[in-house]
Order: sequence, then structure tokens, then C-alpha cells
Amino acid sequence: MKLVCEGINLSEAVLKVVKACANKTTVPVMECIKLSARNDSLTLTATDGEISITKTIKAEIYEEGDICVPGRYFSDFIKKLEGEQITLSVEDKMMELTYADSQTAMQVLPADDFPKVDTQIDENSIVLATDELKKLITSTSFCCATDDARPILKGCQIVVEGGEICVTALDGFRLATATGKVVSSSSEHIEFVCPARTLNEIEKMLPAGEGKTELKLSRGVILVCVEDTILTSRLYNGDFIKKENIIPRSFHTQVKVERNLLKASIERAAILVRSDKNSLIILDITSDKIEISSNSEIGNVQEPVKASMEGTDLKIAMNSKFIIDAINALDEDYMLLCFNNSVQPFICRNVDKNDGLYLILPVRTSNIA
Repeated sequence: MKLVCEGINLSEAVLKVVKACANKTTVPVMECIKLSARNDSLTLTATDGEISITKTIKAEIYEEGDICVPGRYFSDFIKKLEGEQITLSVEDKMMELTYADSQTAMQVLPADDFPKVDTQIDENSIVLATDELKKLITSTSFCCATDDARPILKGCQIVVEGGEICVTALDGFRLATATGKVVSSSSEHIEFVCPARTLNEIEKMLPAGEGKTELKLSRGVILVCVEDTILTSRLYNGDFIKKENIIPRSFHTQVKVERNLLKASIERAAILVRSDKNSLIILDITSDKIEISSNSEIGNVQEPVKASMEGTDLKIAMNSKFIIDAINALDEDYMLLCFNNSVQPFICRNVDKNDGLYLILPVRTSNIA
């Protein structure tokens, strides 16, 4: 294999695909990026068995071929050559990189053992406005579980029905659900669970501004193509928790509050308890205000925030990070907090739009009288 390409193009491509390289594996080729030189293009592919990313760039190909390079080392090295024109040539088990007046040699592996990446995914299709898809992902994926205790909770449930899409995520302590419109779908009902990691990589791939993005599904795999980048990923199997059984249908206390004021106050209160396991803050809700407080060995905070309340007074403790994440995901000037008591889950949502909801489990503490 021998080719010439621009360093900036190669660096951008490597930085995209290296995210799919395996970190810890007993199979060295899974830590590699596969380089395939064909016609007038260079295709880079990486996979860890769950997710794969492929990117194609223009190149002058003098000798076609395939080879695997060590992903992290190659990525870090090429990143330093963005302003150079690079010649890559392979002989035996070494690849020579020539740039400016310099040469570097890097050990490579044969491409024969690299896993085959299937891009023939077209059984089902969902088309969404690109900005809608970005919003759905950023509004929910942060609520996915990060441990392996219940693997399916490491993903978002996505349901398409009747021209609408609903994305749900939960980790056992909080839940996020967001809805939107689809441009089109190949089936009236589509349901699957996509890893949060995959969705976050898709969100990074999506361009800014208007446009449409197609999600293709087949045999437990999802595929998204954006310009010259293709991402495929395994989907999770199993039954997802039914959110209808978790979200309360009525509430004893409802509070309307200005979102930015509440966020600023909670963030200040959270500073003094950020070293605590639960980052515990307390909300004392009365008819005309929410009093936010936190207490630690460093000191204490006590701040009132103007609010309007319907129902009964309430005092409740919670993880400050969870509620800040929920507040950040909402986009109206005012938000609604709905409670039943100090031990049952409560919800946060916009006042007017009904396109998103965040449920949080409070913290039981002796600090509440």
C-alpha cells in the first residue's frame, strides 16, 4: 500500500474513528484502525465489537491495499502533522510515514484478522430533522446508567409510533423522557434500545443547522451515515422498564419557578457539598418561595428563591447534580416542579411545552424534620 494525503484531512478522520477502538482487549487488532486504499480514496475503520466508525477521505493512491495501524499511537502522531502532506507506504510489517524532510516507521498488523463491518443495514428506517435528533439525545442520554448491573439501562429506549418519537433513559435514581416528531418512518411502530455511548457519538457527528438524518435499523444493529462518516452499533436486547409504571399521575404540590434563578441558587448550594456522596441539598417549599439550603464541614448556604406554589408545603432532600442536569435540559424561562411527599419521586418539566419530563428520586435524610 502506498498513498499521499493531506495531514489535516487524515487527522480529522483518525480523530473520528479512533473513538471506536477498543481500550482493553486481548485481541490486538481491535485496538487498531484499518486503513483501506482504493481508487482515489482512503477509508479508515475502527470497531470494538459494539460500535464501529468508518470515515473516507480523498487521497492519491499509488498502490492499493489494507493494513491495520495501532489506533491510539497513530491518532496521537497524525494529530501533530496536520499542516503537512503525508506519504504512507507499507512493506512487510512496517509502515513508513514521510512528511516534509522527515521519516517515521510504525509497526502494523495485517488486515486479514480485522472484524468485518456490515454496512448493509436497511430493514427499517427513521428520518428526523437533524436538530430534533440532537435535542432528543442531549435531553435524555445523560440519565443512562454507567455500570453493568443492568446492561439495558446503559441505553435509551426509542419508540416511534404515529409519527412521533419518544426517547427514555433511566439509571435507577432518575428518569428522562423526551418526545418529538419524525419526518418519516418505514413502519408504524418501531422500538429499540440504543447504547447511550452510540447516541452520544451520533450527536457529535451531526452537523449544525437545518437538515435531515436517517437512522437505519436491521437485525439488532443501527446505522447512521453523515457525509463521509458511517457509524454502526449493536442494539441492546431485553425488556426496558415501562415508564408509565414509574411516573406519578397526580401530585399534592406543584411549584412554578424561574428556571435560571433556581439553577443559580442550587449551583451555589452545591459547591459546599460537592465532596459528599449525594451532593445533598434541601428544598423547603412554601406558598411564595423555595428556600434552598446545604450544609457541610466547609460551611452552609441558605437562599430563598421566589416561586408560586399550589398544594401543601413540603421539605425535600435531593442530589444537586441530578436536579441541575434536569434544569439544564429544559429550555423555557419557567419550570414546574411536582411533588407528592419527601420520599416519593418528583418531576421537573417545562411549564408550557409537554415534550420533556425528568423524574428524580429524593434522598432520605434525618435533616428533614
